[in-house]
Amino acid sequence: DGDGDGDGDGDGDGDGLPVVEGCDGARFLEVPDDPAAAGPWPVGVRTVVHDGLTTELWYPARPGSDADATAKRYDVRYALPESEQGKIADADNPELVCDCAADLPLDEARGPYPVVVFVHGTAAFRSQSLTQMTHWASRGFVVVSSDHPGLWLRDILSMACAQPSESRDLSGDTDALLAALAAGGGEFAFLDGALDLERVAVTGHSAGGSAAADQTDKPGVRLSMPMASGAAVESSSTLSSSLLLGGLADAIVPFASTEEAYAASEPRKRLVGIADAGHLAFSDICELENAAGEDLLEVAVAAQVCGAELAGLLFDCNPDFIDAATANAIINFTTTAALEETLKCDAGPDPFAELEARFPAVASFESEL
Repeated sequence: DGDGDGDGDGDGDGDGLPVVEGCDGARFLEVPDDPAAAGPWPVGVRTVVHDGLTTELWYPARPGSDADATAKRYDVRYALPESEQGKIADADNPELVCDCAADLPLDEARGPYPVVVFVHGTAAFRSQSLTQMTHWASRGFVVVSSDHPGLWLRDILSMACAQPSESRDLSGDTDALLAALAAGGGEFAFLDGALDLERVAVTGHSAGGSAAADQTDKPGVRLSMPMASGAAVESSSTLSSSLLLGGLADAIVPFASTEEAYAASEPRKRLVGIADAGHLAFSDICELENAAGEDLLEVAVAAQVCGAELAGLLFDCNPDFIDAATANAIINFTTTAALEETLKCDAGPDPFAELEARFPAVASFESEL
């Protein structure tokens, strides 16, 4: 068969799975044509701490390595100030369940993998948008997200409770993270040689989306995807595309602000507006409930967590908004299509051509390519 591993698929990796070529000879598993469909990779996850920055890494794991794996669970009480963590009992605690498993082996037979840097929003945390981040990893991207000092929930609540908090430097955080990935070794050693740091996307939600719009000058950044931010994407020497997303029912960052940001951004660019979507549609926060069906804010207020009412000003969950499954399908479809076009050199038919017909909840779509 000529491929050296006896399976006849020509890829030399021995598992018989179909492989396609990406940018500059990169090799990936063949993914479904539908960008909203999960990819062929199981998703592994590791937590690393580098220079005090706690970061989650989701990555394409070796196919089949998740057969007996346990799903990763995130106890979000860690994101509260230490003085408040014990106020929420285990029985009342909402948890995020990840479609991923800790410490699975990386799929070293394919790659190198482009990198997606995600920046969370104000009073949120690194795992706030698991649905998107694990989806991207399943389709061949290494996704990194940190708890950002001065922005994440612990520091926002600490400020509200007159407790010490850390200062914010979102640009410096991304610099440190990309430098650590490039240097390799240590806790990042399992990714050595497996990353395409010439093809990086920056994305984020709310204040994190504004950071994504502003951080296009970082090494290798070719795509910016701000969500619910209202910030225009800065041009740079490496940036080749941007995708701005917003919700038409967002009362915190009105969609008109996102439209203005799109108008002020340079081509190549796209704009997607989702009908009946609030500010938190681009996260899993509204779906974070305990066994009694109480959401994160209800639990925190009932437990008298200091500052919960203030953080609740950003909590716009509403049962009349678009259902999470529909919103997630739109977000996964559009972001994945942009990622694969820009970072994996997918030259197939433009998925955005069918966007509005596929998703009636897409109330606004513009492009200038």
